[in-house]
Amino acid sequence: MLEDLQKNFDRDLDGANSSRELQDLHTRYFGSKGVVKDLFRKLKDLPPEEKKQLGAAINPFSEAAQARLNEKRERVAADEARRKEARQLIDVTLPARTPRLGHLHPVTIVRREVEQIFRDMSYTIDPGPEIESDWYNFEALNFTPDHPARDTQDTFFVDVEKLLLRTHTSNVQIRAMERWKPPVKVLSAGRVFRRDEITMRRSPMFHQAEGFIVDRGIHIGHLRATLEHVVRKLFGPESKMRMRPSFFPFTEPSAEVDMSCVFCKGAGCGTCSQTGWMEILGCGMIHPQVLRNVGIDPEEWSGFAFGMGLDRVAMLKFDIPNIRTLFENDLRVLQQF
Repeated sequence: MLEDLQKNFDRDLDGANSSRELQDLHTRYFGSKGVVKDLFRKLKDLPPEEKKQLGAAINPFSEAAQARLNEKRERVAADEARRKEARQLIDVTLPARTPRLGHLHPVTIVRREVEQIFRDMSYTIDPGPEIESDWYNFEALNFTPDHPARDTQDTFFVDVEKLLLRTHTSNVQIRAMERWKPPVKVLSAGRVFRRDEITMRRSPMFHQAEGFIVDRGIHIGHLRATLEHVVRKLFGPESKMRMRPSFFPFTEPSAEVDMSCVFCKGAGCGTCSQTGWMEILGCGMIHPQVLRNVGIDPEEWSGFAFGMGLDRVAMLKFDIPNIRTLFENDLRVLQQF
């Protein structure tokens, strides 16, 4: 019986390599309910000869085993202390830890890509102000006084002087044409605000890129060629684009531009409302009255303008079917970019 106990103790002592494991081992063998105490309790049931022989052997075993256990506890405790001290020491010769970097938002990625495309075409980048006056946001852009966009149910007004949160980046078009004489080419990208319900494809705060050019001899062919170049740069040479007649107060003629849906490849799905297309921008030739409003003669100069939804471009480019995903700040999404 004692020989088996000795073998078990030797095996358990070899396998215990931490202070916690050694403490558990001490409790298991020498605690009040341990193996050694249990042996003493069993002595009363043994014959006299066995009781005398086992009783004389238990104490030497217990003393020797506890001595070995205490020796190993001291050794393990010293090793753990050295490791703890080593962790607390700072090695000044080691390279510095690389700081944890954040991730670019998918809309930021698209905005920078669009800006670079137009820089390559010699456009000036001008983000413009987000808080704007009625003149730059509506009046100079040919919006009539009774236009629905000028009502409080569509626009965020910030005070009685008709300052507002811009509803489009077209305000930069007026400011740029006042600041610079033609020929002029400008792209403005940034946040815009409208009183919209949050849906799969709409949000009260979203992002636009407004581009325009004013020069001699500009016609709608230049507009289409520019937009086709941008779409192919963003989505690849096989991307499809179509223009549909539309109306905007500040362009004439005007058009809506659709991008072939990347989710269903034109077959129709919930994201594109079963049409196979997704609207990404509006465009047109700058209205002659808009040119007159900034002191440019429409008989000498002409131009085109367009406004692109950067959020929708990001949805198409990164296969994001719901615009709300862009604004929920879910790290599982953002860390992919």
